Amino acid sequence: MNITETMIDDQPAAPGKLFLCATPIGNMGDVTQRVLDALSQAEVIFCEDTRNSGAMLSRLGIRKRLESCHQHNEEAAAQRAADMVLDGMTVAYISDAGMPCISDPGERLVRVCIERGVPFEVLPGASASLTAAILSGLPTKRIYFAGFLPRENGERAELIAELKRIRATAVIYESPYRVGATLSELLTVLGDRRAAVVREITKIHEEAVRGTLSSLAERYAGEPPKGECVIVLSGETEDASPVQAESLDEMLTRLMAGGMRVKDAAKQAALVLDIPRSDAYRRAQELKPRE
Repeated sequence: MNITETMIDDQPAAPGKLFLCATPIGNMGDVTQRVLDALSQAEVIFCEDTRNSGAMLSRLGIRKRLESCHQHNEEAAAQRAADMVLDGMTVAYISDAGMPCISDPGERLVRVCIERGVPFEVLPGASASLTAAILSGLPTKRIYFAGFLPRENGERAELIAELKRIRATAVIYESPYRVGATLSELLTVLGDRRAAVVREITKIHEEAVRGTLSSLAERYAGEPPKGECVIVLSGETEDASPVQAESLDEMLTRLMAGGMRVKDAAKQAALVLDIPRSDAYRRAQELKPRE
């Protein structure tokens, strides 16, 4: 081996890097040049769903080695991606649509990079939450991103009750099949605020239906909207008119009749009516259906 070869062999590997890339949320024309460059340069692309991402990358003319990184394997995948970058590889991460970490996997990946000193860069792009907030026509000086509401009744009740105290336009992601029920729930707790349902963002049938919680709840009560939906909710409490107040008994009876457990019904009623939880729980026990 000559001296030149020895010097080359002794040189440290070139530093790698991780790129977290925003992908289109509907319209493929929204992909940025920086994202295209990063995906083209990457040796490996980690993605939320290899089938969905593979189809999207094929449309962009990009063929790369794909590895999965989703909510069920994110810890192990994050460590594997970090190892690759520390070995000098260029790695990219994409979720199914939009920005990684925003109601999508990626948060653990970022934390691992910070903990292990792995260089990473976030490449911005399409965002359903910000686009919906602007399309709603509601104030955008302050925006509160609620993401998907919890499915668990107790956590869900707490978050919705929290919206009562937030003086900012709130953005909520929701399944089209639950939009009507969620609008009715928000109406009951928050009063009749201005709101909008924005669907199919950046796609051919993009639509923003603006009104009040009561009018939107009525519109979507029987027929769910089509496509992916975002609910945007005014945080200006002065424009909210209260709905017909329910008594504690009425609220507890309605919640438990809908399948909510005694504990969760009492918790939600206490939050909405601003009464001690112990009082609500005691009354819920008295009113619960007898088996």
